Amino acid sequence: MSAPSPAPKLPVSLVANPRLSSWIKFTGEGRVAISPGKVEIGQGIVTALAQIAADELDVDITRIEMVRASTATSPNEGVTSGSLSIQQSGRALRHVGAEVRQHFLAAASERLGVDASLLVINDGVISGPGNVRTSYWELAHDVLLDDDATAGAKAKSVAKRTVAGHSVQRVDIPDKVFARPRFIHDCVLPGLLHGRVLRPDISGAKLIALDETATRAVPDLVAIVRDGGFAGVVANSEAAAEVALKALRKGVNWSAGEPLPDEDDLAGFLKSQPVETTVINTRTAASTKKAARTLRRQYTRPYIAHASIAPSCAMAQWDGDHVHVWTHSQGIYLLRADLAIVLELPAENIVVEHMEGAGCYGHNAADDVALDAVLLAKAADGRPVRVQWSRHDEMSHAPFGAAMAIEIEADLDADNEIVGWCHEIWSNGHTARPGRAAQPALLAASEIANPYPRMISTNPPAANGGGGDRNSVPLYDLPDWTITSHRLLTMPVRTSALRTLGAQGNVFAIESLLDEIAAVRGEDPIAFRLRHLRDERAKDVIRAAARRAAWKPEKRTSIGHGVAFARYKNTGAYCAAIAEIEGTDDIRVKRLKLAVDVGEAINPDGVINQIEGGAIQAASWVLKERVRFDRTRMTSTSWTDYPILTFSEVPAVDVEIIQRPEIEPVGAGEAAHGPVTAAIANAVYDCLGVRVRDLPITRDKIIAAMELAS
Repeated sequence: MSAPSPAPKLPVSLVANPRLSSWIKFTGEGRVAISPGKVEIGQGIVTALAQIAADELDVDITRIEMVRASTATSPNEGVTSGSLSIQQSGRALRHVGAEVRQHFLAAASERLGVDASLLVINDGVISGPGNVRTSYWELAHDVLLDDDATAGAKAKSVAKRTVAGHSVQRVDIPDKVFARPRFIHDCVLPGLLHGRVLRPDISGAKLIALDETATRAVPDLVAIVRDGGFAGVVANSEAAAEVALKALRKGVNWSAGEPLPDEDDLAGFLKSQPVETTVINTRTAASTKKAARTLRRQYTRPYIAHASIAPSCAMAQWDGDHVHVWTHSQGIYLLRADLAIVLELPAENIVVEHMEGAGCYGHNAADDVALDAVLLAKAADGRPVRVQWSRHDEMSHAPFGAAMAIEIEADLDADNEIVGWCHEIWSNGHTARPGRAAQPALLAASEIANPYPRMISTNPPAANGGGGDRNSVPLYDLPDWTITSHRLLTMPVRTSALRTLGAQGNVFAIESLLDEIAAVRGEDPIAFRLRHLRDERAKDVIRAAARRAAWKPEKRTSIGHGVAFARYKNTGAYCAAIAEIEGTDDIRVKRLKLAVDVGEAINPDGVINQIEGGAIQAASWVLKERVRFDRTRMTSTSWTDYPILTFSEVPAVDVEIIQRPEIEPVGAGEAAHGPVTAAIANAVYDCLGVRVRDLPITRDKIIAAMELAS
């Protein structure tokens, strides 16, 4: 007798937010309001979620109104990160849509006197035999959606979906193309005031004394705010706020700072600090083959900035002991939790409302500037205050992606086959987001009169994808391995979540060493990878990328090609990349050919956009990006000091999607970074015959590698 099927379970976001009406409402004039808890940060998620809702409800997507997330009304879906929005919010909305559809069919059956099985829905109109009809909107007052979701609702089969799986126009793009205010930076509230915050250039310096005399003479000044080591100004205009801040800066006295690491020996610094050591994974070979040689290699990546095109911005307004915050934070409920701690207010007294910002993909300063705005708005007599960080603020005080040092030892037998693998990581933790600890993680919380200690970044558990250890466990069928993570317990450079967390560094290291072993064996690097993989989906993306790139192109002078593969978090999207680079005066990435498998691609064009964007960002990280500092301060505080890839340097990116509509979808946003990073590094070797193991791959790094190899 076969075992009974397991009882159906609600999607994780519905377990936390089961009320149907918190997700879907039918509004006047034939509209449908969809309220996810995930937020739009340029990844196109509101479009994909609208497609899912349109499919399950049988309405035209133009009827869908996607409601911006707010702690006052929206489901609490935590933080929008980790390429999880489709998996979490998408599954929840598909389930809710199916259940709401059933409720309305039951109500229509009762009103029309027709069996529900004979009714059909077309663009929200419910009809049946004899030309009887009603609609969602006619029944809206009769169908109460204040019930909780049940596990029994069945979504449509793949064959019956008509919107998901097809490319549709992004719902957020028209406003951006036609310059209609959509970003928080463009929003103007009635009576809006402007604020700026005073912070030191010296790392770790504290405010000792402040002479406010010159500042008080600035025209249009509204208030000077001081709370312990936190200080700022509020003015009637941005220009006046800038003048006031400049005057305030002349009257400040800072303490001595705290030393920063040696930027030119980050590996030495990382490996010399106190750490928390965790064995992430082990595998023991059934039969031990003798190692004839061991390859020991070290790979590093520097601290990386978010480098959002627009610096962080927020608005706040007080009404008695209640405060309303507008923010481009990726976690509005988590931000509210930290604000409640700092302000000593009940969480229900705080409304945090999301507005889009110009780029993030990780924990940048969006949450920090929100607290800045709240503290300054206390002095505004109920008027809203807008705080805009400068580029210098953003590149000095926002969290960075953590620097990493990775050592891999590969034991090879007499035939140069891998018989052992040891992978060790030294890195700060990769997350210090708000709302996840008993103490707040916001910058100003460490500056106020009763300060909270600065949170040392931690790593998510391996079950959630890990942090510094993300993608460190090989997907390849190796006989024996030990994977170890060393998380630093000191943090002179503030770190938190940056796109992919530790995956970029680990995939770079693994895929670089695999290429090196293939070269030692004289084996084609694609054939070598395929031989060590059992997962057919993994093999398929590698084969698809190879086919698209016509691997391996004929060798040409100053041109190199490299390949790499990963499955994001080892549980998400599969991605293979082949890079073509030109190595003359500098390395230039000419073309990137990628193949990706995200299961069901809800909006194929959106998936391609995400893979293209991730590939281009990875190319920028690999070739250019590095946070610069001396022993006292950050020095890369402008685009000149922190260059990113320019439009003229963007490679041609070609993406193939392996569509698998029968498999639950996963996110695409972070799948390309690791494979593209390693593919470029492997292409540099193919072109120049040297391996650069320290990012970014600059002319100086190549020359140093050549000298080391000679």
